[in-house]
Amino acid sequence: MTSEAATPRADRRLLRARRATLLSLAVGMWATVLLPAVGLSREPDVGRVALGAVGILAFAATQTAVLYAAVTPWLAQRWRRRAQLGLAVVAVLTVPLVAPVAAGVWPTWAWLGASLVGMAPLVVRLPGALAVTAGALLVSATVAWWTGGSVGRSLAVTGGIGVGVAAVNRFQVWFWDLLVEARQGQAAQGRLAAAEERLRFARDVHDLLGHSLTVIALKAELAARLAPVDPVRAGREAAEVQRLAASALAEVRESVHGYRAVDLGEQLAAVAEVLRSCGVRCMVPPSPVDLPQPAATELAAVLREASTNVLRHSRADWCRIHIDREGNVARMTVANDGAGESGPDEHSHGLRGLADRLAAAGGELRVRRQDAVFTVEATVPVPS
Repeated sequence: MTSEAATPRADRRLLRARRATLLSLAVGMWATVLLPAVGLSREPDVGRVALGAVGILAFAATQTAVLYAAVTPWLAQRWRRRAQLGLAVVAVLTVPLVAPVAAGVWPTWAWLGASLVGMAPLVVRLPGALAVTAGALLVSATVAWWTGGSVGRSLAVTGGIGVGVAAVNRFQVWFWDLLVEARQGQAAQGRLAAAEERLRFARDVHDLLGHSLTVIALKAELAARLAPVDPVRAGREAAEVQRLAASALAEVRESVHGYRAVDLGEQLAAVAEVLRSCGVRCMVPPSPVDLPQPAATELAAVLREASTNVLRHSRADWCRIHIDREGNVARMTVANDGAGESGPDEHSHGLRGLADRLAAAGGELRVRRQDAVFTVEATVPVPS
């Protein structure tokens, strides 16, 4: 399954997990909010019942908003702050509205205090949650003492029930956060893979076309110079330019479709022919080492870049190419005597890209310049 197909499905799963988390939080929190309704049924004063109902409903509404914000990562920060501020204001207002309901008979406000303690970990960090818990316990005990109720029962409801609800809520939100982070990690991994693929493709195109276009340019220039004096040879060079262009186009198509395996022996013969046609004495091994893929492809990329640098940046008289294998390591050395001050070094774009490519394959690229001799040495692991 491709990442494009997997992403919508992953998002749907995340939305289902969000709905389940929100429902679970709401059920637990609304249970602690609905329990004060027992106090409403035991309050004989209609005015207190009305005020208490207003306070309980307002608390339930703001609590729902905070729960929604806790499991909605894409919600703007200002809406989170508004929901949290609204909960704080309503929590203060519930003291005069709800505390007198069923005073001394039912710990009405203590249940709201338990709900407030349960919400604290979703709104503030641990020090703030402890402060909210302490404040809720103080208010609960004060209300019970003032109304003649049981201080111990109120503290047990606000503290015991509230802390239990807080632990459950925090675990659920923590698990939800893990799901969100995992999804974000998958998305980031997908973006990184796409970026790496674009970089790989750009590097492959550079490796392929850099060599081919350099040779085509040199052959075309040679054909233009030969046209007035040797039309027959100029025609052969023009035909060679056409063949090289067709070959380069085929290589690009293969690169686009991911078929990038090359024959190192054929590449070596082609490079030697091009160098010799440009007047560079090329020394190559008579029978190149037979290397399996992908080692042969990696060394072929190095060979293309190194020979391109010989043609483009140097005035070499000779170029020596050596390939050998020692155990599970293949080594290729390309040296020429045309190193100049303006020639490539290990920081040039092509060689830097090759170094990254070989490093990703477990190999290494080394470049050194001594007097007029410039040497590129590449090592790659060979599958056993």
